[in-house]
Amino acid sequence: MENSIYELTVAGVTRQLPIIQIAPDLAIASFVILGDCELVTAAAPLLAEKLPEIDYIVTAEAKGIPLANEVSRLLGLPYYIVARKSIKPYMRTPLTDEVNSITTQKTQSLCLDGKDAMAIRGRRVAVLDDVISTGASLEAVERLVEKAGAEVVARAAILAEGDAAKREDIIFLEELPLFPL
Repeated sequence: MENSIYELTVAGVTRQLPIIQIAPDLAIASFVILGDCELVTAAAPLLAEKLPEIDYIVTAEAKGIPLANEVSRLLGLPYYIVARKSIKPYMRTPLTDEVNSITTQKTQSLCLDGKDAMAIRGRRVAVLDDVISTGASLEAVERLVEKAGAEVVARAAILAEGDAAKREDIIFLEELPLFPL
């Protein structure tokens, strides 16, 4: 798999994604939107138009942040919420959950600041990310949102990877295959 590339076109933007082995029997096409203004600004309007009426966007740190920013801007939402990977000193009464995603391969914490939890209580929320694969990160963010008393009305990502593309409860723009070894 070394030096293998998967060509992906999403929202009219083409990227050459390196295929990276992440387990003895599995490789993925590495899709990273951090720093990719062109791709984020092309994909965001397509996702924004597919979302139902929402009050907030919630994403997990870190790769979903630029997408959450751009979709929020397009929808006229003045604020979006980031579930952080650890409790920060500025957080008061944070909500926490754990996740073991396909790319981290170890248990991580996700934390929602108490002030953010209060902001979304009773509100309609879209959980947004760059890629939905196993759904573990999505589910952890969703649990945090529900602990805060908000309603998840949409789950969205630029890409659905592997079996996630078969899900009917998520919004996505393109499929991304997994590469069994």
